Order: sequence, then structure tokens, then C-alpha cells
Amino acid sequence: MGKPVMLPPPSTRPSLPDTGTETGTETETDGPYQQYVYAYPHQKAYRLLDEGPLLSDLWAGERLDALSFYAHIPFCEMRCGFCNLFTRTGAPEEVTGAFLDTLERQARVTREALDAQGRPLRFTLAAFGGGTPTYLTADELIRLCDISEHVMGVDLRTASWSVETSPATATADRLAVLAERGATRLSIGVQSFVDEEARAAVRPQKREEVEASLARLKDARFPVLNIDLIYGIDGQTERTFKISLDAALGWEPEEIYLYPLYVRPLTGLSTRHATTPAAWDDQRLRLYRYGRDRLLSAGYEQTSMRVFRRIGTAAVEDTAGSSIGEYNQQAGMVGLGVGARSFTTDLHYTTDYAVAVPEVRRIIDAYVATPSDRFRRAQWAFRMDEDERRRMYVLQHLLESSGLDTAGYERRFGTRFEDDFAPQLDTLLGRHWLRDGGGVLRPTPEGMARADGIGPMFFSATVRENMRAYRDR
Repeated sequence: MGKPVMLPPPSTRPSLPDTGTETGTETETDGPYQQYVYAYPHQKAYRLLDEGPLLSDLWAGERLDALSFYAHIPFCEMRCGFCNLFTRTGAPEEVTGAFLDTLERQARVTREALDAQGRPLRFTLAAFGGGTPTYLTADELIRLCDISEHVMGVDLRTASWSVETSPATATADRLAVLAERGATRLSIGVQSFVDEEARAAVRPQKREEVEASLARLKDARFPVLNIDLIYGIDGQTERTFKISLDAALGWEPEEIYLYPLYVRPLTGLSTRHATTPAAWDDQRLRLYRYGRDRLLSAGYEQTSMRVFRRIGTAAVEDTAGSSIGEYNQQAGMVGLGVGARSFTTDLHYTTDYAVAVPEVRRIIDAYVATPSDRFRRAQWAFRMDEDERRRMYVLQHLLESSGLDTAGYERRFGTRFEDDFAPQLDTLLGRHWLRDGGGVLRPTPEGMARADGIGPMFFSATVRENMRAYRDR
């Protein structure tokens, strides 16, 4: 990443929209699959602060009555070929135990900073992600829950609480802990029910193992079960994708997420994917449309490019009014654990980030060795000025089926969306990827299919440059 840099102070005026091109359209080399756009800006845009602000100062003036809590557990039993998340495989108990020791120290310091505001805390959303949180043993999960509740003050029984799991780690004892502590949503990464496709994605699992884990999840009776599937694997066709779709539907999950396969640097597939870019885009678009139509015909509704929810199922997040599957990005996200992000109005902050195995291990070791006082200050961060907040707001709303209310945008920011992002709006309306219905801009079906290409059109020049300058490691 280079030497540490100090971030500039937030601008007092919004900058002109930057689209990455002169016209606000995609370039010829940009396709429908550029990157997942769910947390803006991407962690690659963050930089290390020389002397970050105190958390007690960052959280002064923030709302504390509707917080979100996120614990990042950077461990997995295996690393999938497509994975570029911050995670380590095969960590022994002395490493996971030391990690939880440090997470508890970080929690105590963070809670002190929040308590310094002199106002009561209330967490409405909670999530354990990673990595695979259920890589932790049942006893370690109990400890993680205790830290969340007794140190951070998260009432897991009243918060909308989501946990990520995997077929190999969704064991009966672990699920019993989560059920007893009140988890409301379990999301399992299946990716494919076809063994050959799982191997092609460097995910060595058997369908019988997947089915057994899903049986345990159903027996645990969590209010919401989500199954993740991936499309775009080498050799995958509509016929083989239908096998996975039908298998998932057979379990009657409340949610099914469809993810396009991405191949990123330093991952297991980075030198193995054989399809040409144009042909791969065609394959992914074709499979996406097939999967979308199959799920819609099976009684699911689509709320974003990835998310399909069974009609008649209340979303877990509805009680809190925010998305549990994604970050509460405007402000109010409190993250713990190496790799976790926190969001205040003016600053998004996190820890160091990497993908390569040696770097991930080094960063986890450095996290465990971090003195408690160091957790009192933000470390890696990105400054959120009013222009960046506009872009984040747009990305949170425009790519969802509910759309962006232009009057609501104007009330919030005092400017018109049509003026702030005129080039992008002209492009999206001209390509029929967006439609205007009574002052609410919603993606068309084709616009929804291209959300991962539309999202980057709203990235700022600063975010683009920081991401370009980031050195993969």
C-alpha cells in the first residue's frame, strides 16, 4: 500500500460527478460484471492514517439508538477458488483463541468510546461474517456471543441477527448455540449442488454433505434460511444450473442469493479460468436470466440483482428498517475483528486488508499483538464528505427494486439527483436500464441484470484512483 498518508479534510461542497469516462457511460472494455457493489467505497480505497482520530471523537454526535454490529471472523476450513475475502484456513485453536482474546479487548475499548457519549446504546442489527464464523467451535461461538452481549451490549435476542455458515461447519452443536442465542438468519454458502462444478470452483464438497447440513439447518428452525448459489463456473449450463436451483428450492429457503462468479488476483482461479471475457459475460448473463426466471416462477420476488425472497416471507431486517445482509453504511455500523469495517458519518474505518495467504496471516498476527490503546483510534480509513455520502446513498437505493425516490434525495442533500448525476441518469435512461415511475427511479429487469456494471458509474474520482493505486497482496 505504500507509506501511511493523512486523508484530506472533508469537502464543504459536493464535487462534480465523476463517471470514469467523459460521457458517463461504460467504456467498451467495461462489461456487466465489474465488481460487487454492496459497501461503498471498497476496502481498497482505504488508506492508513498516521495518527487516526479517537473513536470517542468519531462517535460524538452520532445516533446511538439504532446501531448495527458486525463481527468479522477471518477463518475458514478451506479457501474456495473464487474467494478474495480476508480469511485464513486451518487455524488451530491457539490462534482462534488468541483472536477472541483480542476481539474482547477491542470490544472493551470500543464500548468505552461509545459510553463516553453519555447516551444509551441500542443495536437493532447484528451479523457474524467472515470468513466462516462457524469455523469457531461451539464453545468459541458461545464466547463470541458473550462478548457481543456482555461487553458490546448487543441484545442478540431482540436484534435482527445474521450468521454465515458453510456445509462443513454447520454442525449440530454449533447450530444449537446460535439457535439458543437467538440467531434470526443463517446464510449457507452452497454455491453448487453439482459436485463437478464445486470442484471446478475449487470448493471440494460433496452434495450429500451439503444436503446433510441443510437438514440440520432446517431442524434448527431459524426464522430465515438463505442459500447462496454461484453462476458462471466453467462448464456450467442452464441444465446444470437448474439442478442447483431445483435442489435449493426443494429446501424451501426464505431467501436464495445468486452470485456471479468473479476471478480476482491472488485467488485459486486467477490463472485457471479458461473462458474468454466476452464469452464469459455472455454465459453469466444467460445463466443469471435463467436463474432469475426460475426463481420468480417458483414464488420468489427479486429485491436486488442477487437477492430473491420467497413471497409472503417477512424479511428479517423489516423490524429494524435496514438491510441485515449488507452494511448500514450511512452511519452507525460498529465493527469488531480484523477486517471488520465501522461507519460514522464522516469516516469509514477498518484494519489492514489482504488476500494472499502470507499477508493474511501476518495481518492476523499483527491484530492479535495490537495493544489495547491502539484500538482507541481509527487505523485504515476513508474520509466521507458530502459528495461521497451522496454516491453511497445512490448506490444503496438505485440498484434495489424499491428504487431511489428523487424527492427524498433532495430532502436529504438539498440538491437534485438529476443535476448531481445528469450524465449517469441520461445513460441509464437511454439504455433502458432505469425507468422513472412517479419520481422513483427503479432499475428495469435489464438494468437489474447489469447492476455490477452500473454501480461503478457512480464511484468518485478519489475512490477510483485509490482503487487503481492499490497493490494486490
